[in-house]
Amino acid sequence: MTISQLSGIAKEEIPMIHVIMGLKGSGKTKKLIDAVHQTVETAAGDVVCIEYGKTLTYDLNYRVRLVDATEYGIHSCDLLKGFLCGLHAGYFVITHVFVDNLYKTINKPVDAGMEEVDAFLAWAARFAEVNSMNLTFSISEDIANASEEMKKYL
Repeated sequence: MTISQLSGIAKEEIPMIHVIMGLKGSGKTKKLIDAVHQTVETAAGDVVCIEYGKTLTYDLNYRVRLVDATEYGIHSCDLLKGFLCGLHAGYFVITHVFVDNLYKTINKPVDAGMEEVDAFLAWAARFAEVNSMNLTFSISEDIANASEEMKKYL
């Protein structure tokens, strides 16, 4: 039975992609960690957390597969897409993927436009839906600067 069946909410009303957005120091990582812990207790499949560097090692439950993006050379949207596809292809029982600090992971310059990230989020939404996977990204950016694409997932 799916979450939508349990809750009585139509599937299209439940986003499979979420964005946690805020300036540095606003508590994004804490929210992400809390979401990971809540998810690991209720998930029907496996939970993966992708981070930039090894900062969450002692913060996450041992059942969460923690991946350091720097160890795999992930530094662009295209490489992150490929990595997510590879994760799913290699181990399709993953139901939730969390990405801490998306901008740092994809090496997005602070002053760069949102077009590439918007295109990535649109791709991620399609990928999540097709593969019955939930994706959550934290983004270090003022929420007032969120694009229309991002606002759909806040």
